[in-house]
This record gives sequence, structure tokens and C-alpha cells, in this order.
Amino acid sequence: MTDLQNAPAAIAPIIAFAGTDTASAIRDLSGLYAGRAWYSSHVDSDYWYKYVAVGDDRMSIRRFQMHGYLRGDVTVEDEVVVQWIESGRARVDLGRNEVQLQLGVPTLFPIEQRFEMEYEDWDQRLVHLSRDLVLDVAAERYLTDGTIAFDQSVAPTTDAVLQWRRSVASAMHALRSEGPSSPAWQEAQHDVARALFGLYPFQGEPLPEGFGNRKNARLRAAVAFIHEHAAEPLTVSDIAHAAAISVRSLQESFQRELDVAPMNYLREVRLRHVHSDLLKADPDVTTVAEIASTWGFGHMGRFSHEYFNQFGEYPKHTLRR
Repeated sequence: MTDLQNAPAAIAPIIAFAGTDTASAIRDLSGLYAGRAWYSSHVDSDYWYKYVAVGDDRMSIRRFQMHGYLRGDVTVEDEVVVQWIESGRARVDLGRNEVQLQLGVPTLFPIEQRFEMEYEDWDQRLVHLSRDLVLDVAAERYLTDGTIAFDQSVAPTTDAVLQWRRSVASAMHALRSEGPSSPAWQEAQHDVARALFGLYPFQGEPLPEGFGNRKNARLRAAVAFIHEHAAEPLTVSDIAHAAAISVRSLQESFQRELDVAPMNYLREVRLRHVHSDLLKADPDVTTVAEIASTWGFGHMGRFSHEYFNQFGEYPKHTLRR
């Protein structure tokens, strides 16, 4: 993997910190990840840390080293973060869906959730991808509704990890040789995001074959309208009117291309939004009923059953994660 510390002077870091005391480490670094209750200590008499990032607001490639111990809670907004360690020990999402990082294996930060982490004497690499970039790439293969979720229950394959590493190394080469405003860097960003989708399955509805064809323009308009207005009271007539199509033609198009009725599709979109909001919510300040109501679910018993069928757990368990 490309060593960021040896990057040429032509690549100006967008972030760079270094120090030799715990107070400075917490001050410098916790702000990058909205950190709270951070604690750092020595592992021996030689304590130090280094953090450097290159790239831009769409994608940045980072290296974080510390000869010491660090623990605290973290969250990132409007980004997807992939991390891996080359040495040391690390755990994330302590006490919830705890993950012990394996050397060289890319692991996702919990997306748009506050979580607790613990690292000791480590060399960590990170790639920060903007939410917009991830959704742009997702739209190449999935019907996107603004939610981002990946299935991390299965470890990435060796081939997927190799492809990820190649894509990150190629992105660094493009940044070095062509610069951050070059088409090569822009395309490299998309290649890294595509490699992310190879690491962990994206939890979204795959685009049906031929969905982009001209004949499906009205259907695409209906789908876009549903995604944009999912939190509003909608009828099948509203959707048909927005797509300038008859109700019967709308129903036939959804059934033929998506194998689902329009209102069932709307319900699935709403369920995914509820799932995303529950993961981000604080169970001490909100309830399942409040979030479900926001997305148009009024009958809690029926909602819980549908939610379980979709996600394999009850909404109250998602909220407590």
C-alpha cells in the first residue's frame, strides 16, 4: 500500500497532525470524528502520533499512526469510511456489533452511527468517501433511495480485498501524477467506490435489466417521485400523475420491470428509511413509534411484522444497537 508519509511535496495534505503527548492527540484528532469521551495513554515511555490525509471533499486517503493507546466514541456524517490496520490492535463498535480488526482487511465504520472504538500501538489506513460519491456509484447498479447500508456479516473475499488495494493505490498514483482537479483523479474516485461495493454487499434493490431503456422513462420518473416524497402521504394516483401515466399503466410497469406493486415498492422504501433512522437514533430520546410515524406507518403491530420480514429483527432491537 502506498505510504502517505512518503508522498511527494506536490500533494499538499488536506489534514496533518503530529505530536508526542496525550492531550494534544485528543485535541487534534477527536474533532475529526466528532469524538466524545476520548482517552489516550502511553504503552511505554515513547508516546507519539501522526495523522495525514490527502485528496478532496469527495474522497480522501489517510494514514493514522500512534505508539500509544486510544479509546472513545466516534461518528462521521455524510461520509462512508473504510479502515484497515497494517499493525497493532483495534476494535470498533464495542459492546454492540463488535468487530476485531484483522490486519490488512478493510472494515467499514458503522455508517452514520455513533460507536465506540479502541486502538493500541497501530498503523491505520482510512479512505473517506463522500455520501454523494457512494450514491452516485450505487445508482449504476441499484435503485437508490438515499439510504446507505452494507452487509458486513460476511468477510470480504481475498480477490475483493486485492481489488480494493489496487484501486486505492491507483487513486494515489492519479493524485500524485495528475493532481486533484484532473479527470484521472475523478475517475479513480469512482473506481475506489466501485471496489467498496465488491468488499461488502450493498443493501439495495438491483436495477432490473433494461430499466434505463427509453421505454421505461415514465417508470423511472415514478420511482424518482417515490424516493423524493416517501415521507409524504401518497396514493397510487399521486404517483401515476407525477409520472404522467395512467394508474393501470403504472401498475403494469412496476409489475413487469420491478416485480412489485407501486404501493408495495413505496412501503419497502419507507422501511429502509426507518431502518436507517433507527440505526442513527438515540434510544434515550426517541422511540420506534416516532420514527415509524415519520415515514407513514401508523399500525405498529403490522409495521413491526413487516420490518421483521425485511430486516430479520424487530425495530426495537435495531434502535438499541
